[in-house]
Amino acid sequence: MTTTSRASISLDLDNLWAYLRTHGDSRWERRPSFLAAAVPRLIELFGEHSLTTTVFAVGADVAREDGAKAVAAFAAEGHEVGNHSYLHEPWLHRFSRRRLEAEVCRTEEAIVAAGVPRPVGFRGPGFSVTRPLLELLDERGYSYDASTLPTWIGPLARAYHNRKLSPAAERGTGHEELFGGFSRVRAPIGAYRWRIGDRARLVEVPVTTMPLLRLPFHGTYLVRLFEASPRLARAYFATALRLCRIRGVTPSLLLHPTDVLTGAEMPGMEFFPGAGVPRARKAELLGWVLSAMRRHFEVVSIGTQVAGLCSSGLNRVRDVRELDRCG
Repeated sequence: MTTTSRASISLDLDNLWAYLRTHGDSRWERRPSFLAAAVPRLIELFGEHSLTTTVFAVGADVAREDGAKAVAAFAAEGHEVGNHSYLHEPWLHRFSRRRLEAEVCRTEEAIVAAGVPRPVGFRGPGFSVTRPLLELLDERGYSYDASTLPTWIGPLARAYHNRKLSPAAERGTGHEELFGGFSRVRAPIGAYRWRIGDRARLVEVPVTTMPLLRLPFHGTYLVRLFEASPRLARAYFATALRLCRIRGVTPSLLLHPTDVLTGAEMPGMEFFPGAGVPRARKAELLGWVLSAMRRHFEVVSIGTQVAGLCSSGLNRVRDVRELDRCG
C-alpha cells in the first residue's frame, strides 16, 4: 500500500428504535434492536481489512446488555468508542445546557460501566451541534467533535425524510430542522480547531463531503446509489477520493449498521435508502469501498487521526461564536 496521509472511518451505532423514533413510529417505545445482527458483521468486515475505527455509541443502548456487549466487543478489537448522546435525538440544538450535560455525561457513564475507556470524541445525532455543546465538550476534556457535515444537501435530505414520516409523528418537535440548512456549505471540509474563549484546543473532524461539489459520500448515500447503479456508486466514490487527494483533504468516512443489514432485518424501515439491497451486495460494496480507501490512505480511528494532526500542527481555527450566526 502506498500511503499518502491518514484517513479515518467512523461508525454511528444507531439502533432500530432510534430510527423508528425519528420517523415517528410508536414501535420505538419497545426499544427494538438490530445490534445482534449488525455488530458481528461489522467487526468481521473491519477485521478482514485490518482496520480500527471509531464507533459512536448511543448511551441508552450501552446501558442495556446488548449495547454494553457491542461496545465491549468493538473495544476488544482495538476500535475507539465515542459518545453519540444518550437518547439519539437529532435536535440537540434545542436543548438547554443542563439537558445537554445529561446527554453527554450519562453516555460517558454507560460506556465506562461497560468496561470501555471514557470517550474523548463526540458526534451529535443528525449532525446537530451548537456553541453550548462544544463549550461543554471542551470543559469535559474531549479531544474532538465530529458533528458537522459541510454540505448544501441537508434541506433536500430533510424533505425526503419528512415526506415519509409516519402519520403519528409529532410536528414541531424538530423534524423541520433535521440535517441543518444550506448555510452548512460554508463550513470547512477539513479538520480545524474551535476557538472557545481564549482557547483553541477542541478539534472538529467533519464528516467529509466531496471537495468542490460538497456532496456527501458516506455509506448511506453510496448504498442508495448502488441500489440504482453499482457502476455509478463506484464511480462516485472513486471521484470523491480523487478530489480529496487533489485538494489535500484527508477523508473521514461515516458508516451505519444499516449499511450491512437487509430490509427484513430492519422492520419498520422500508422507507430507508438501500433497504432493498441484499446483504451480499451491501458487503460487496463496502468491501470495495474500504479497499479503495486503503489503497490511497492509512486508515485509522478518528482519535488517532486527531492525534496525528495535533502533533504535526493544526493551525486552522474557527470561532465557536460562528455557530450562532450560521450553524
